[in-house]
Amino acid sequence: MARYLILWRMSSSALQPTDPSKSSELNEKMFAGIDGLIKKGDIEECGAFPDGTSGYVIAKGETIDIFRDACMFQPYILVEVHEIIPYEKQKEILRALLKAQIPTAKK
Repeated sequence: MARYLILWRMSSSALQPTDPSKSSELNEKMFAGIDGLIKKGDIEECGAFPDGTSGYVIAKGETIDIFRDACMFQPYILVEVHEIIPYEKQKEILRALLKAQIPTAKK
């Protein structure tokens, strides 16, 4: 199962409620969605950055799950999704690639 770093930010093009009660209602719906994804195990960690309009999520699952989960928050939240390659796998791949290039480089 893949892991992902998701950077999120509030969309400047989506009309955010100006009425505090409507804003609170929208936030509670988003909190409920995030809480559900945490409970389901799709989200491992979630947080906001000090600017108050962006943050991050560490998620796990299949690509289609991440797509579905991210779409739940549109149009209010925009996301940038990055699949995480674990460090040990990164080392293994880079070592194999470099080892394969050595004979070619000596010619």
